[in-house]
Amino acid sequence: MMHQLEPIISVKNLEKHFIYWPERPNNLKSFLIEAMKGKAFKRNHTTISVLDGVSFDIMPGEFVGIMGRNGVGKSTLMRLITGIYEPSAGSIDVKGRIAPLIALGAGFNPELSGYENISLNAAILGFGKYKTEEALQSIIDFSELEEKIHMPIKNYSSGMTVRLGFSIAAHMDSEILLLDEVLGVGDEGFKKKSMDKIFEMHNAGKTIILVSHAPDTVRQHCTRAIVLDKGKKIFDGSQVEGSDLYKSLFSASKKK
Repeated sequence: MMHQLEPIISVKNLEKHFIYWPERPNNLKSFLIEAMKGKAFKRNHTTISVLDGVSFDIMPGEFVGIMGRNGVGKSTLMRLITGIYEPSAGSIDVKGRIAPLIALGAGFNPELSGYENISLNAAILGFGKYKTEEALQSIIDFSELEEKIHMPIKNYSSGMTVRLGFSIAAHMDSEILLLDEVLGVGDEGFKKKSMDKIFEMHNAGKTIILVSHAPDTVRQHCTRAIVLDKGKKIFDGSQVEGSDLYKSLFSASKKK
């Protein structure tokens, strides 16, 4: 009897709302003055719905491209999957360790060197000292930072930061690699090297999720596409059809 493969990520009826106070006091003095006037707790707030009823399953070994115009909830979705945000409603079930690269410099301590930040990030990803030491030289070599690995992160360029971040995520042997458009930063040589590494990981059975504004990249490299618009999932299927739909949405928004 064959066992049916279970999703490595399962998202069910996911919602995320943020509360915003348009006229919130911007300092303690203003707050106290308004509290004395009885106004502090009577302010109207606005609830912004970023994701509304989003559901999908991702199977082990898939290479999924997630597309959508700015502000549709892609980055929020990634932060929900990694546990940075909590859902307002719905559920997310992840059955593998995630190596996220979702924000430039996220998880780095700017005062520490690149070398010291490797251990820090590895610990955040849940890897112990032995595993980190085993991967250390490969991470440094891949990043091409050489002696700059001992400089404080605060002195890194954006390209150096993303090279180190990607190198750590790609060499810590997680089941899932999550990328949020950050490879758009850096030189062409490192972009190609990074894509080659991503293909190598995918061929080895890793699950890859790529948030992208580049439909041609999704069309060429991914095995599936999910398209978000106005907080909802409007497409889930072929990367070719998904890329074409994204292009049509982008064209339509430019004409408005």
